[in-house]
Amino acid sequence: MMRTKTSAKDLLMRYTPVAVALSLLAATSSSVLLSQPPEQLDPRAGMLLSEGRAAAAAGNLDGAIDAYESALTVEPGSVTVLLALADATRRQGMQGKALHYYRVALVNDPRNVAALAGEGVALAEKGATEKANRNLARLQTLCGKDCAEAQGLAAAIAKGPAPRMVGADAVTPKPSVSEN
Repeated sequence: MMRTKTSAKDLLMRYTPVAVALSLLAATSSSVLLSQPPEQLDPRAGMLLSEGRAAAAAGNLDGAIDAYESALTVEPGSVTVLLALADATRRQGMQGKALHYYRVALVNDPRNVAALAGEGVALAEKGATEKANRNLARLQTLCGKDCAEAQGLAAAIAKGPAPRMVGADAVTPKPSVSEN
């Protein structure tokens, strides 16, 4: 029997299905291995978190921040607690502090869409629309243009920066002389 030389086309046709199947298997298993299980909070931190949410719903942002900070001492680095704390400080008008908490949450979970959206909203409220647009682009690649976080961030960017409070140092009083 005479043996013929195999061509490149034959090799490609023979091994391509196997290579595709192996790459799909590797992609699926790696995404399963890298996904994190849901965060389990300490019961004390969960109780403080629910107290903070109740206080925030009642409009007591100072009480909510206190409860969230207490929960953060019980469960340091918890993304859930950090996001709640960041949202409360942003609602109180402290966007710089909120940005810090969002960024710590993003260090712990870089693909967290709630943290990306919250950071983008805080940046938009601060007036950093270029950075907020970068967050929006990243958010749209992670969850699409139709997800609630991307739509909320787009609305915050369109709204523009929050009005700034004027401090006593910024206003110079005009001296007036009056007779008694």
